[in-house]
Amino acid sequence: MANKIAIVTDSTAYIPEALNRQYNIHVVPQVLIWEQKTYRDGVDIKPAEFYQRQLITAAHPTTSQATVEDFKKTFDAASKEADSILTIVLSSDLSGAYNSAVQAMAGYGPQKIELIDSRMISMALGYLVLAAARAAADGASMADCAQIVRSRIPHAGVIISPITLDYLHRSGRISGTKRLLGTALNVRPLLELVDGKLHPSGQVRTTKKAQLKLVETVAEKLQSAKRFRVAAVHANAPENAQEMLTLLREKCQPLEALVADVSPTVGCHTGPGTTGIAWSIED
Repeated sequence: MANKIAIVTDSTAYIPEALNRQYNIHVVPQVLIWEQKTYRDGVDIKPAEFYQRQLITAAHPTTSQATVEDFKKTFDAASKEADSILTIVLSSDLSGAYNSAVQAMAGYGPQKIELIDSRMISMALGYLVLAAARAAADGASMADCAQIVRSRIPHAGVIISPITLDYLHRSGRISGTKRLLGTALNVRPLLELVDGKLHPSGQVRTTKKAQLKLVETVAEKLQSAKRFRVAAVHANAPENAQEMLTLLREKCQPLEALVADVSPTVGCHTGPGTTGIAWSIED
């Protein structure tokens, strides 16, 4: 067990389960509150169930960061199998999970846990986590694993497109006027993660055009990159995600390309049918 490194992240990464198991990645669940009940993302509720329910109920869920207690439990479990714990969480501008992790670290030695604010979310975070896990599996040191993550943060990203503005409105992310205008014009907004926050990056008129725009935008970002990984992410729209991935593969040659779910704690703000593309450049 000497010098073994455990990797911890939060559930917004939503790395495909087979990869989580392969690299023994520890996942701390974010929290959903829905109709007076609390759910741990990925534990008490899964994406398919969440998005199907979201379509048929008027009650809007809210989210909360992963708890200090859940981070402590995860750190305790990870510390039994490893000497060091590298923890990589979603952007601190999008959630308080980073602060929960900081509080949970109290009582551990300064060399035991290293915490990184990825400034990312979804599989943009997921690929950073996988990079660390793969390096650790190959025998890299804790310092080297952390450096790999930090060096790739500026070269990762994600862009998404909800099919409606209603959920962004319910979550307080846009005004009622903008929602009504978007609905009337059949607008599909494009939202890109910039400096740790989601920002509008354009809009199109149909879902199909949104998918094409997502592919074109990401392909352009990757045109000069030699080594990169991509993921088509979706909120209960796997066929659309697969179509985008096929188109993206035609335009570039990724080291890895996969389809992944959008975490319910992200999708509660963007709604079912949301699609997007995440990437990580390794040059």
